[in-house]
Amino acid sequence: MTKTVAILTAGGLAPCLSSAVGGLIQNYTKIAPKYRIITYKNGYAGLLKGDYLEVDGLARASADRLHSFGGSPIGNSRVKLTNVADCVKRNLVKDGENPLRAAAEQLAKDGVNILHTIGGDDTNTTAADLARFLEQNNYPLTVIGLPKTIDNDVRPIHQTLGAWTAAEQGAIFARNIVAENSANPRTLIIHEIMGRNCGWLTAATARAYQAWLDTVSFPEWPSDTAARWRIHGVYLPELPIDFTLEAVRLRRLMDEQGGVNLFVSEGAGVSEILSELEASGSTIPRDPFGHPKLDEINPGTWLGERFCREINAEKLLVQKSGYFSRSAPANEKDLQLISEFTEYAVRAALKGESGVVGQDEGNDNQVRVIEFNRIAGNKVFDIKSTWFTSLLRDIGQV
Repeated sequence: MTKTVAILTAGGLAPCLSSAVGGLIQNYTKIAPKYRIITYKNGYAGLLKGDYLEVDGLARASADRLHSFGGSPIGNSRVKLTNVADCVKRNLVKDGENPLRAAAEQLAKDGVNILHTIGGDDTNTTAADLARFLEQNNYPLTVIGLPKTIDNDVRPIHQTLGAWTAAEQGAIFARNIVAENSANPRTLIIHEIMGRNCGWLTAATARAYQAWLDTVSFPEWPSDTAARWRIHGVYLPELPIDFTLEAVRLRRLMDEQGGVNLFVSEGAGVSEILSELEASGSTIPRDPFGHPKLDEINPGTWLGERFCREINAEKLLVQKSGYFSRSAPANEKDLQLISEFTEYAVRAALKGESGVVGQDEGNDNQVRVIEFNRIAGNKVFDIKSTWFTSLLRDIGQV
């Protein structure tokens, strides 16, 4: 009997999904060519509905083309299989039906022997819930995840797929946005970067932008040109903001050069914002996983308006690089990591190993199948990292 492999991508986009799907298809075609491959459309939503695409000979032959594109060729969604109410509300299961059981029965119906999930901590903790249910209810199926997230915040994984590319793309975005400092006098530019609880992406984006600055020869006239292109502040969820001291420092910079550029993680200052909303009796919008919807709360605007008052800015410009960054095709560095992870994942899956393939921080960053029960989100960025403290010194923030 022909064995079947299923692939799904879920959660937000990252610059690795298309390439990871392509890599899995290529490796199965090379290592286990007789295995049937299907891909569920739109993540766990497609799994629950039994909506899948067959990977035929043409798809296998052209899988290498997927490495050149961003997005996901099979679609994403945010579905938590243990959030029964949300699954019912979205008509993914019937009232009274257990989504985990529905997913297990659909996998059995489709003849799936191996399920590959490509996503962040929410996707892979959901995969863990599913794997546990399958094992407890005697469904013979291997579940193996690949870690994608631009936040690089999955524990205990050293480097998640797509994060390097997102930082590089955020720096490219900033090159044009910072030029807006010449459109109006006393302009405060907020470059808001994704990162709910972890500041790695904001810090890495700032580092990439700073590295680009080091290669640029600015004109000597006007004398303040180079200063107006610099980063003047980096704010992360892990880095407390002393608004009084920062306001004094930024006001001085604004007075001297007529513009200030800040790189701000979308999670910076969120605790203060949520406290204000709760105190006012406002309802905090949340996603199916219980996370506050930051795109509706707009932390960058809140932080920018507060600084605007303090430094007497005439114009506030808040620009978000998230969708630009996360939808890009993987860069060379990520492509190498994707190649390594996808080959390892296929070989591990064929051995029946379940878990998440990644560089295990608990095992000297060796690539291995990490146990599902060790996978968690909200990994904290180390603000004492040498490269980050050096960055803060270079921009004058410490």
